[in-house]
Amino acid sequence: MDMEQQIEKIQKARKGDDQSFYELISERKELLYKTAYVYTGNEQDAMDIVGETVYHAYRSIGKLKHPEYFSTWLVKILINQSLAFLRKAKRTFPLEQENEQMQQRTSGLPLEDKLDLLEAVGKLSNPYKSVIILRYIHDLPNDRIAEVLETPVGTVKTHLHRAIKQLRMSMKRGEIGHEA
Repeated sequence: MDMEQQIEKIQKARKGDDQSFYELISERKELLYKTAYVYTGNEQDAMDIVGETVYHAYRSIGKLKHPEYFSTWLVKILINQSLAFLRKAKRTFPLEQENEQMQQRTSGLPLEDKLDLLEAVGKLSNPYKSVIILRYIHDLPNDRIAEVLETPVGTVKTHLHRAIKQLRMSMKRGEIGHEA
């Protein structure tokens, strides 16, 4: 579907067309789930977060000013719901299963190294985890990440740099990968 058709569908949803909203969410539900799962490491919690995200998006889609940013807007809601969940639960979960999107991004790595990498991403603090997810799973450029996280682009760049540095340190310590 091209961008023009997407915007038309988004505009219909903004006007109360439930079918258009359902289609928009259906097109993104797998990626939403995977993103929530990276935050929680738990299937049920990830599904709950996606449900809350869809609920909040449905209630506030009429306030979406720029239909071309629907996906970014939806991811922002998801991240906010994920962070709220983590604050409420006051715990973080170990990452137990592999994220399919990350698997595609790390296709040259052996399976056990991919799992280690996902676990390491799951252990990053929330600001670092968020920029890594948005950059490497959602393919957003730094300026869009800054919009989603409501933070300056410089902060995004700093967080990306520090997150990658932490992941590299984990590799050197042997926490990621099983190099001989």
